Amino acid sequence: MKILHFDVIGGASGDMILGALIELGVNPVVLRETLDSLAVEGIHLHIDPADDRGIHGTRVTVHAHEAHDHHQHDQGHDHAHHAPHDAPHRNLDDIQKIIRSSRLPEPVKETSLAVFQRIGQAEAKVHGTTIEHIHFHEVGALDSIADIVGSCLGLHLLDVDEVSVSALPMGHGTIDCAHGTYPNPAPATVELMKGMPTISVDEPFEMVTPTGAALLATWKTVEAPAADSRIVASGYSIGHRTMNQRPNVLRAILFETPDTRHPTPDTVLTPGTRHPTLLRQGFAGQAPDTVLVLECNLDDTTPEIIGALTERLMAAGALDVFTVPIQMKKQRPGTLLTVLGRSEDRDNLLDLIFTESTTFGVRESLKKRTILERRTETVSTPYGEVRVKVGRWKGRDVTRSPEMDDCIARAREHNVAARTVYQSAQNQQ
Repeated sequence: MKILHFDVIGGASGDMILGALIELGVNPVVLRETLDSLAVEGIHLHIDPADDRGIHGTRVTVHAHEAHDHHQHDQGHDHAHHAPHDAPHRNLDDIQKIIRSSRLPEPVKETSLAVFQRIGQAEAKVHGTTIEHIHFHEVGALDSIADIVGSCLGLHLLDVDEVSVSALPMGHGTIDCAHGTYPNPAPATVELMKGMPTISVDEPFEMVTPTGAALLATWKTVEAPAADSRIVASGYSIGHRTMNQRPNVLRAILFETPDTRHPTPDTVLTPGTRHPTLLRQGFAGQAPDTVLVLECNLDDTTPEIIGALTERLMAAGALDVFTVPIQMKKQRPGTLLTVLGRSEDRDNLLDLIFTESTTFGVRESLKKRTILERRTETVSTPYGEVRVKVGRWKGRDVTRSPEMDDCIARAREHNVAARTVYQSAQNQQ
């Protein structure tokens, strides 16, 4: 098992988290190539060596040029509070479209969307509105999108099982944002940090940005690495500020427990035409896993509403959502809604079920499951490249499943049936 621990010494932001993952071995070439699949232009990563108070590490700067903006990275962490007023204001639907239309691995899409969902919920609560009416001002800018998606991709490439986070430092004073002068930390950041340990520090800076808080809160699964863990790698990410009493540094430490079954980071990160990247939801290989099951019966709602709820649940981190037609009392036709998720996402998933459906109750249970070790391969077909998900059992490949979105896209490009592309991809070994 791999455990990633973050020591938040001098703060945390999207670019600092991204730099820490690069320090641990994430290949910048893979990051850049995958970020290029986003349906936006103007994102550039600059990765440089840097030092702060005697600590050497990596500094990441995200340069993002919007259609009507040429602003660069603020001296702070991820300019979550310093976007220009003329930058586009994207809502959650806009960001979901950008991420879902990309060629990112599905687990990276799901994790990235869960981070934005968490930010949207925090902003909605602070402003007393709904997530649909929230405009992602600074966090919706291209640089923050790159920070979040790039960090989720880096976590995926490292094939991490668990994440722990130290106490988050809280500075003092005020900060400037799109809405004016706010107390430090910003209200949305405080909302995102709920449930996480914090420590007050004598620094008049925004120590943890909304992007940093959302990433760490979404990823965190354990309080600390297991007692029998051993350190296999460490790295330091250097921020963009000069602090008064501490280095502007985020440290990442990668641990392994003795029962790990993972390939080495070099195996995961080496790019190639048939590069195998393990899917994050398959990290447990062939070992038993525990999944949260939420179920309810619906008999007074429409299929369109259930469809919208399904999309919201998946964006909030559900592992799977499915429905089954059922016959209820008095012979009324109904729908059984089943949601599979992680225990740490329980509250968010329940919030959506109760607010987006007509149910009065949800059944809960924990189920054991055994999942295949999985990886994705990109194969060449006469119609273009198609990603294929490969399942492995007891040391051998047992199933291959081409990504249907890729098959449909290639079929449209060549005016052939999607099934033709699917079969061609499935036959490529």
